[in-house]
This record gives sequence, structure tokens and C-alpha cells, in this order.
Amino acid sequence: MGALDGIRILSFNHFLSGPAAAQHLADMGADVIAIEPIGGVFQRNWAVANRFVDDTSVNHMTTGRNKRSLALDLKAPAALEAVRRLIATADVVMENFRPGTMEKLGLGEAELRRINPRIIYAATTGYGADGPYAKLPGQDVLLQAMSGLAAHTGSLEGGPVAIGTVPIDHHAAALTAGGIVAALFERERTGTARKVEVNMLQAALDLQGESITAWMNGANRKGPRGEAGLANWFSPAPYGIYAVSDGHVMISMCKPADLAEPLNLPELAAFTEEDGFSRRGEIATLVQRGMARLTMAEALPLLEAAGVWHTPVEDYDALPQNPQVKHLGAFVEAETRGGSPMVMLAHPVRYDGETPPVRMTPPALGEHSREVLAEAGLGADEIDALLAAGAVAQTDRMRG
Repeated sequence: MGALDGIRILSFNHFLSGPAAAQHLADMGADVIAIEPIGGVFQRNWAVANRFVDDTSVNHMTTGRNKRSLALDLKAPAALEAVRRLIATADVVMENFRPGTMEKLGLGEAELRRINPRIIYAATTGYGADGPYAKLPGQDVLLQAMSGLAAHTGSLEGGPVAIGTVPIDHHAAALTAGGIVAALFERERTGTARKVEVNMLQAALDLQGESITAWMNGANRKGPRGEAGLANWFSPAPYGIYAVSDGHVMISMCKPADLAEPLNLPELAAFTEEDGFSRRGEIATLVQRGMARLTMAEALPLLEAAGVWHTPVEDYDALPQNPQVKHLGAFVEAETRGGSPMVMLAHPVRYDGETPPVRMTPPALGEHSREVLAEAGLGADEIDALLAAGAVAQTDRMRG
């Protein structure tokens, strides 16, 4: 039994941030019903790296578990009326369309509250519900550029660099899930049903809270990125990634003098902690030289003996063998509908030491249409008529 057991959530979400937020809530025990078009949502029909396993998109694997799927045509009056009846049974409606889309569908906030005054309405957008950028496309890499994240990633010697994943989408998802849980808590205490709004622009800024706050308050800087391999513009040297002869090592916070003995660089002993800020490039260049003389097998025990915080730079392939990742059970395995193995990340929060289970693998398109509509009060004849008219679909297909 999860913390949100008994809470029903209707997810009008597509792409990544919204579906990921809904999955967090589904993992917590909520009954999440994914409202999909007849042809299926984007993340069902498209995949990063064009990777499908038995017709299951890796994007659907990322965000689709523990949900039920209802596929229908919201432009069909009978299907829209069925959704209205479903809204009357729900606790939360969440969506991540561009602002104004739900109103065009006849399901704006005012209409939702007319149907169900206790409904919590959660909207995730690119830039907010209004303002000069409200209608712009809100994609992770665009927000990396606009928010300064790309400008502050990479080396000072090179240009801006896009992050090699989509952190803003995932952070927006976590913020949305947290906002919905807070709104549910308030509703239980006071009876007030709130609107929860998250935008990816502020999610991108929030990700960079430490560095943006330092920058805006006059911190000294040579530029927006770290020089000579340093991880960023604001941390003291030698904080950064350094090459050894057969790989790379990340060195975290330490005094420059801490590396004098392990790297056989006595000149580092003369640098003070303050020099770590004011003479960053000099220190990093010396550390580069010392690390380059070592293999990984030589460097790690020397750094460990000196009490220097460090870790090898690993690729994803190393994660399944990482002893702490294994101990935490960070990956879960299941089977696709075709019987092939698939690997997913587990829910990242434990409750009394337990990780919420995968109750349902990502569903087929409209797999639960009939049962969900029956729960909304539609009779068998009504559901049959919707299916026959093509206003509702129930399939065993993973793609539309």
C-alpha cells in the first residue's frame, strides 16, 4: 500500500516532464490514468536513440510504469463527455500542454472545478502560463541555453556545452510531483483545492541555485566556465576532472597542499586555501601534470591515503556493477509484452526502507479503456458504442 493509495490522477501529459511527474506519483501508489489520443502519446511512438524493445519505446519505459492507459478522441463529443464523468471521480488533473490547450479542449480550470470542486489542477509548461515567452516551445536543450546552464558547462578554453542528458525535464517532474503532494496535503487539512504550476525555465534556474546566487551577488570570476579542467567557475582548485594515463578522475574539495605528497609535487604545498580561488589555473595545471604521470590503479590509492575526496569518471556501462548502485537496487528488471528483458530505474525514494514496486509495466495503448470508463459509470453498451465509433480505443499494441 503506497502513500497515495486511493488518490486518482488523470494525466494529460506527453513528452517527458509531465509523464515522469505522473510516474513518481504512480510509484507512490496513486491510481494514475494516462489519457492518450487514439494514436498514442508522443513518448509511446518515439524513442531516444530510436531504441524500441519489442515495439516498446525506451521513453515509454522511462515514464510509463504503474499507470493505466485510456485512449480516446477528445474531439469526439461522446468521448469528451466520458472524460468529464471520469474527472468527477478524480483528485488531480495534470497536463503539460502549451498554455490554452486545455481550454480549447473544453477542459480548462474553470470547467474542471465546475465538474469537481475538489480537483487539484497541475500544469507544467515551458515558461509559465503567461508572459512574452509563454507560447514558445519548452524543450530541455533550449532551456539549458536560455537559463545559462549551457554557458556554464564545459571549459573556459572551449565554448558552451549542452548537458549530455535532460536534467531540466527531470527536475521539473520532481517539482511537479512535490507540488501535487503538497496540494493534496493542504486539501486534506483545509478543503482548499489549489492549482499547481511548474515551468521549465524556473526549474532550470532552480537547478543552478548555488552558482546563480553567487554570480548575481558579485562573486569574482574569470569567466562562466572552469579553466584548465576545473569543474566550474566558482569552486576552489583543484575541484575538477583530471586525466590519468588510462582514464579520468574527479577530485572534489580539498586544499592544494593535500595533493603535494600523493602527486609528488612539493610546490603544491606552498599554495594556501585562498590561492585555491585566486590562483585556480596555476594549481589546476600542476595537478594535471601530476595526475598524467599515473595510471588509475596508482592514482586511486594515493588519493585515498591522502584523504582527498575523489572518484573515477565512469560511463553508464559501469553502473550495473557499481556495488552501491546494486545495494540500493537502483535498477529494476521486467519483461516487455514480447517477453524481452527491459531495465528501468527504480523509484528514487525509500519508505520505511522499502522501494515502491513495479506494479504494472508500461501499458499497451488504451489497454485499460474499458475498465476505466466502467469505473466512471459508463455502461457496457455505452462503452461498446464508443469503441465502435472509433471515439475510444482498446488495443494490445505498444505503438499507435
